[in-house]
Amino acid sequence: MRTNSLRRRSLIPLVTILLMSGWTQASEPAAIAEKYVPRLEKILTENIVPFWYSKSLDRTNGGYIISFDAQGKLKEPVTKMIVTQSRQVWLFSRLARAGYEPTKYLEAAELGYRFLKEKMWDPGNGGFYWEVDATGNQKLKTNKHLYGQSFALYAISEYALASGNQEALDFATQFFTLLEEKSHDKVHGGYVEYFSPDWTPLTSDASSYMGAPGNLKLMNTHLHLLEAVTTFYRASRLPLARERLLELINIESNTVVRKDLGACTDKYEQDWTPRLGGNFARVSYGHDIENIWLLMDACDAAGIPNWPFMDLYETLFKYSIQYGQDDRNGGFFYTGKFRSPADDREKSWWVQAEVIVSALRMYDRTNDPKYLAVFESTFNFIENHLVDWQVGEWHATVTAAGQARGDKANPWKAGYHNGRSMIECLQILKAWKNASN
Repeated sequence: MRTNSLRRRSLIPLVTILLMSGWTQASEPAAIAEKYVPRLEKILTENIVPFWYSKSLDRTNGGYIISFDAQGKLKEPVTKMIVTQSRQVWLFSRLARAGYEPTKYLEAAELGYRFLKEKMWDPGNGGFYWEVDATGNQKLKTNKHLYGQSFALYAISEYALASGNQEALDFATQFFTLLEEKSHDKVHGGYVEYFSPDWTPLTSDASSYMGAPGNLKLMNTHLHLLEAVTTFYRASRLPLARERLLELINIESNTVVRKDLGACTDKYEQDWTPRLGGNFARVSYGHDIENIWLLMDACDAAGIPNWPFMDLYETLFKYSIQYGQDDRNGGFFYTGKFRSPADDREKSWWVQAEVIVSALRMYDRTNDPKYLAVFESTFNFIENHLVDWQVGEWHATVTAAGQARGDKANPWKAGYHNGRSMIECLQILKAWKNASN
């Protein structure tokens, strides 16, 4: 049910974003859905999905080829990394569960699921290798980082949900139990993140696969553990999974939030003491805004109300709009120092994708037009600057000078952020449309 917000605070000059978006007070949810459903469906089914389905399925070696330049041409050498291999399993599974040609996309998801299980799983120690070669036979990076493990759990759980495959659910449960044993921090909460192949914690200050000291806990890793455990709990209904989900909700809604700032930071000691020195004193607008809707979804899965968190959601959105939104051209910048306008002013594809989901969810909860205006201006930026209709897929980034650039696919870029964004937004918009009938 949509309810009028008791808190109607202007985040930036509202006239600016309303004029940019073409919003009027006459807009109604059904009319909004009528306007945007065809456009999002077109991007999903004619731009994103055909690119990945036609190019990424590796029917020779299994898994997915995720290495294409800005023109969609194959880039050598091809390797397979756990994060994006898992993201593709998730994408094809989620498409099937959303009703898009389920037989076709479940077969595509199974191709990746089998590769994860047969080539990327460490049979001696459990858990997934970080990176293998194109065949999966050569193990290139064998340490274990919870960021990668989280996406594997997310993918396998979604595949189990979409397919009803009991083997996949059993595998996900086995894996969750392993993570509980090897990486859950029973003293400080959350998860230890970086390990050698045999699950010995790597607690030195040396850099991990995430480019951060391996002895730290990251807001980013725990954010993706949140989405993974949300989906695993939906698939398994395991009581311990709900317990961990509630713990992760607490971490992402409280521990990583700097209350005097109104935003989140990323780096923490094992006891959750924040590291704020030097370049760690930054805010990632995309992660903060993504955190909003992932917390909403986690609360829904756990069966707890979102209303006690609404002030936090509004606070995080307010900060990111104030410092991270381009209110002239649309879209959101990447990062910035505390209480300062963004200084990393590129506009990444994934940031825009997460913004429109959270904006629609916030409008759905509050009926506050500022969130609809953010959705419309950001979607217009996506449509006009990120979607590549000639090659397919989205450009990786738009520079501060307005130039689109970057690979269409690489070890960190697959079809997960933008594919998920279209599916989630369409789910909300179609619910509005159906409610009016």
